[in-house]
Amino acid sequence: MPYLLRPATLADAPAVTDLLNEIDLLEIGRPETDLHTVEADLKHPKTDLAQDSWLAFDGDRLVVYGLLWDDSAGERIDVDHYVLPAHQEAGKLVLEAMEARALRRAQENGAERAVVHLHLNVRPTLDTALLHERGWSAVRRHHVLRRAVDPTTDRAPQPPAGIRLRPCATEADRVRVHELHQATFADHYDFQPREYRQWLHDIDAEGLDWSLVSIVATEDLGDAGFLLARDDREAMGWIRNIGVVPEARGRGLAGLLLGHAFAAFAARGRDTVGLGVDTSNTTGAPQLYERNGMTVHFAVDTWEAVLR
Repeated sequence: MPYLLRPATLADAPAVTDLLNEIDLLEIGRPETDLHTVEADLKHPKTDLAQDSWLAFDGDRLVVYGLLWDDSAGERIDVDHYVLPAHQEAGKLVLEAMEARALRRAQENGAERAVVHLHLNVRPTLDTALLHERGWSAVRRHHVLRRAVDPTTDRAPQPPAGIRLRPCATEADRVRVHELHQATFADHYDFQPREYRQWLHDIDAEGLDWSLVSIVATEDLGDAGFLLARDDREAMGWIRNIGVVPEARGRGLAGLLLGHAFAAFAARGRDTVGLGVDTSNTTGAPQLYERNGMTVHFAVDTWEAVLR
């Protein structure tokens, strides 16, 4: 029987979540995808689900999910692709459709080519031979790290003299965190600038507990760094971003923010905290996390294709 392909709708979010958790189990040994995360992806303001999403069914069973979005308004296009191991042919059909759509999106933006990025577990359910055959290559690696936390040992550190830590409590604070995020990540690999409203959507601001978002300031520089964390993942507490402006690096601000987050999650009854890091990060972040007891949970490769 041929596979049935159609676009996704928001109503498909539970089925997509189930598929992604089945793939999680195969790739990392445990399901870690939450429904609200899938819903947020399907509601991405830069995605037209009718043209930028794909579901493949074997009979009534969902076996492939693909999603495309365009934050650059230029040549850079991002895609997600998930396939069950026994359905590589369906995976190929979706990949071909995604590539064609990515090139059209880039051309609509006025670009002559599309530079497409796809993030995959280093041992993915997708047969990477298919990617190599179609000209894709792995260009970057990220690690997802995790650390056990305990309320008896993880207590909030006291800021040293001249350093002030405060929660993100007001709209002005949120605007400031956005500004700090844009400033501290501007030189990071694959960074895409985002205006404030777009950034709020990307972090799912409506579902965020802003008391877990912190700003650190110094006497000489003022606001110099931030930490954005969330507590709505079933698998673990999650630190989405830590950023410190270049002028303030080397003063222990990131370690202070990290220790504060560990304590906050431990006090809430969490037993594990995770985050993602670029293994080629040049700011010392991987070493910082290692010093603070974080270990590798799994690794993710960024695959790239240049389409013309």
